[in-house]
Amino acid sequence: MRTFNFLFSFVFSIVLCGMIAAQGAGQASSTTGMTKDRDERYRIGYEDTLAIQIFRHPDLNQRVSVNPNGTINLFRIETPIVAVCKTERELAEDIAKAYEKDYLRNPEVQVSAVEQKSQAFGVVGAVVKPGRFYINRRVSLLELLSFAEGPNREAGSRILVSRSGSNSNCKAPDEQTTAADDQPLISFRLKDILEGKSTFQMQPGDVVFVPGADIIFVYGNVNRQGQVKITEPITLTQAIASSEGLKPATKRENVRVIRQKPGSLERDEFVYNLNEIDKRKVNDPYLEPNDIVAISEDKTKSILNAIKNSVTQGLPSLFYRIP
Repeated sequence: MRTFNFLFSFVFSIVLCGMIAAQGAGQASSTTGMTKDRDERYRIGYEDTLAIQIFRHPDLNQRVSVNPNGTINLFRIETPIVAVCKTERELAEDIAKAYEKDYLRNPEVQVSAVEQKSQAFGVVGAVVKPGRFYINRRVSLLELLSFAEGPNREAGSRILVSRSGSNSNCKAPDEQTTAADDQPLISFRLKDILEGKSTFQMQPGDVVFVPGADIIFVYGNVNRQGQVKITEPITLTQAIASSEGLKPATKRENVRVIRQKPGSLERDEFVYNLNEIDKRKVNDPYLEPNDIVAISEDKTKSILNAIKNSVTQGLPSLFYRIP
């Protein structure tokens, strides 16, 4: 464990230096106006606050918040203007067109997202400083962990990313939706992340869950479904016993173990017959951290969504879902 903590401290110090430099660069960018790099990367989202400047018309300068429907209301413009998912430059062009139509001649407009609250990320569980983080650039899983000052001494060996989705996940016209958009939970070995063996780019709305000790999830017809902490190897029947056993009339012939490949979007499903295990016709399988024991006929997606909600309940109002 000392080696693990030393390794994180070393990696964290390197990442922190990079973050400080990046934050300094970001602050310089905000003071010099709209740079091409920032304009290309950041897209306005729900909850953002915008500063609108109309050159040579100071009476029209204003500070507005993006409405829940993704629009903004401006002085002397009757129709709300869609702001969400546009860059600052794109919105400035649309505002200029709106003023030019009925009010101004050749208006020059600048838009700045002065409060960027739509791109939120969460870190919960066994970390030093859990919470929500607003980051207006691409960020890796390792960097996000460093914002929470890393795992604490109670952290287990695995880590989960809940991809809940956020209204700020705007796609440029040339971007394609990846398979990851449909994955509610993604599992990693914490050591692989800290050592740089696995990397993962976060999306706004993601929640990182660092379990305190290794856990497995038992879902369905047991007397106490939820997380089961493990401190030593545990078998399928032992996990069910730790969940206070099966409910009456539970079907024992089709118990699934759902296992996501670390750092991958792929999952394996193993089906077991508890009657055959009891009769010792087949071995009682050992489980791995973050395995899901599904004693239910629910679809895998429903099970993963239920577990996702259980691990992110510490941040109940952090994100919006994509409509």
